[in-house]
Formats: sequence, C-alpha cells, structure tokens
Amino acid sequence: MSEEMVKIKGSGDGLQLNFAPGAAFADIEKELRRKLESGSGFFLRGTLVRIPRDVLTEEELTVLQKLFHAHGLICRRAAAPEAAAATKTTAARSAKKPVAQPAPAATAPPATQPPVQEMVVVNRTLRGGQEINTKSSVLVCGNVNPGAQIIAGGSIDIRGTCRGMVHAGAYGDTQAFVIADHLMPTQIRIADLIARSPDHMEKSDRAERASIKDGQIVIEPIER
Repeated sequence: MSEEMVKIKGSGDGLQLNFAPGAAFADIEKELRRKLESGSGFFLRGTLVRIPRDVLTEEELTVLQKLFHAHGLICRRAAAPEAAAATKTTAARSAKKPVAQPAPAATAPPATQPPVQEMVVVNRTLRGGQEINTKSSVLVCGNVNPGAQIIAGGSIDIRGTCRGMVHAGAYGDTQAFVIADHLMPTQIRIADLIARSPDHMEKSDRAERASIKDGQIVIEPIER
C-alpha cells in the first residue's frame, strides 16, 4: 500500500493525526473533509483531535479547526515536546532540594492507560486477490469484492459493500466488530469465531454490525 495522506491513531483522550511528508495543505484539507463527510464511526461528536505541531500555519490551523467544529469535534495542536521535557527537568531539580516531607499516605495505584490503537485507512475498493493484514483497526472507503480479504487486530468499518472475507479481532480481541453499509461477506470472523453468509442473502437498506454476543457472531442493523 502507498503511504496514506492522513493517518489516524486512537489514544486515551481522542485521536492523533499524522500527515504524509510533503503533503500539500489543500490535499490534507480535502482528504479530512471527505473522511468527515463520510460519517465514519471513528469520528464521534465531541472527540478531541490533535494535529502535528509546527506543521501548519495559524491560518491553516484555523481552517481545520472550523472544519472539525462543523462536525462537532475539537481540534488542537499536539503538546510541545519541550514543554514535557521542561516539566521533567523541574521535577528533577526539586528532587535534589533537601526539603522535609511528611510520611506519604497510602495511595491507589495509577489508572492503567488504554492501549493506543492505530487505524489504517484504505481509500479504494479492494478487488479479488487483494489483502489488508494489520494489527490495527481498518477503515475502507470503498467495497470489498469477492476474493479480497481483510485481517485486522482491531475492528473493521467498510463504507461500501462487503462481499469478501473479513476477520476482526484476529489476535483474540472479542470486543472487535465489523460494520459495513451492506454486509454480505463470503466469510466473517471475529476473534476465534467463524460465520458464513447464507447462500441467498438480500441486500439490506441499512448498515449492519457484526459482533460477538453470547458466544456467537450476531449481525444487527444499525444507523450510521
């Protein structure tokens, strides 16, 4: 796969965007606008979106902030690395001062941060014989044709018709799911469970979601 114009990583407090080196701002804006207007489930209203620091001008940042705000999201620059370094330096200097301290009270262990989940965005239809294999989640802006397959460590979102083979949670994640505008796969897998579409399956007018419930794969209609 060629390098994507915009890469999206999930974090505990929102999403982190990374842009392809040398990408023109007009192309970045066009790609983000297309993703937002596609109604992807990864861009939920109220989500904090961080963009790379020192990559865009103030005018370009303002354009993106207005774009995300129009879709109910919050856009900010990523924190400056020097600010984090300064905090560590201050803490180190303070530790050297011989200041009497009371006996520390018992405290609860710090909350475990959720693992960062990267998402691979595929801006094309996958044709027969093509394969996506990644430990991340996958967003396909196109169809998955018969003979094509997606193997993902996380969830799979297909903005089109799925007629190929899809395997979400391939490394044992039973919380993973598969969403498609039209879910008609030759085979669907989630974690270690396998299901097949019936021989005669009518095309639904609503998007569908496949997930594990009560130890089996269940497919339900959803609203995008």
